[in-house]
Amino acid sequence: MSAGQIAALIAAGAFVLLVLLLAIPLLKLGRTLDEATIAIRKAHENSDPILIGANETITHVNTQLERVDGITANAQAVSGNVTALSSVFTATLGGPLVKTAALSYGISKAIRARRKKQEAKAQRPARRGKK
Repeated sequence: MSAGQIAALIAAGAFVLLVLLLAIPLLKLGRTLDEATIAIRKAHENSDPILIGANETITHVNTQLERVDGITANAQAVSGNVTALSSVFTATLGGPLVKTAALSYGISKAIRARRKKQEAKAQRPARRGKK
């Protein structure tokens, strides 16, 4: 064997060793990809019941929102009726009530003033004629 053949034999052995060292990570990578494929397949199979449940929940929520819309519309109608009733009450009874309140306040003030005057008169000493 010549020196060139020995060098070629060493180079071939190193190449085989390099291929073996690279084959191990490639095999592990293949197993990882297989596991990832299985996990994705299982997730896809389990997502159908979740999506069906979400669809049922959304349908239920929409039904409840329609009921709330009806309640809101009724509350708005009641609010409008109360506003109209308040306006009618103010227009028909507001003026006379204000006048009645003002009259009663004036009468009570006059009565108090008269009582004060009478009390002041009663507390004054009686004057006798001049001497």
